[in-house]
Amino acid sequence: MKPFHVATAAEAFAAGVLARCGCDVLVQYGANQPEYDLVATKGDRFLKVSVKGSQDFGWGFVQGYKKGRSYHEAIEAWARDQSPHVVYCFVQFGDVALASLPQVYLATVAEVVRHMKSTRNGHGTTILYEHHEYKSGLGSGSVDTIPASWRLSQRRVNDLMRRSA
Repeated sequence: MKPFHVATAAEAFAAGVLARCGCDVLVQYGANQPEYDLVATKGDRFLKVSVKGSQDFGWGFVQGYKKGRSYHEAIEAWARDQSPHVVYCFVQFGDVALASLPQVYLATVAEVVRHMKSTRNGHGTTILYEHHEYKSGLGSGSVDTIPASWRLSQRRVNDLMRRSA
């Protein structure tokens, strides 16, 4: 898929799985979206959700903050530009057959920051990998894997909804 198709499919898929979790989902369309792509609500609680799709097992979103900064400083600079009230939905299409379901993960900004700083043997990186084994360099011998607690589930959605109150 081209990047546009990955982004479109990820957003549509995220809306669908959140609806399956019992959420009412409001999707924004147009070129001038603010900090989030959709809103998921249950009763009086809601989540602002920023959707990130991938088909290469990683999501790069900190690279633009790296110039002249350490990896940890770049991660912190990225975090300062994010709303602490947004939940990130990472959708992974890599090696997923058309009739199969992609992996979906939900994480808060604080969770993303903690995880990103712990990657590559604690040195940090600019890419959130679903699963990555480092063969050389500062991360040699380490394996970065998205925390299992981020995996989409009814419990995960409910926990994030409770936090948003």
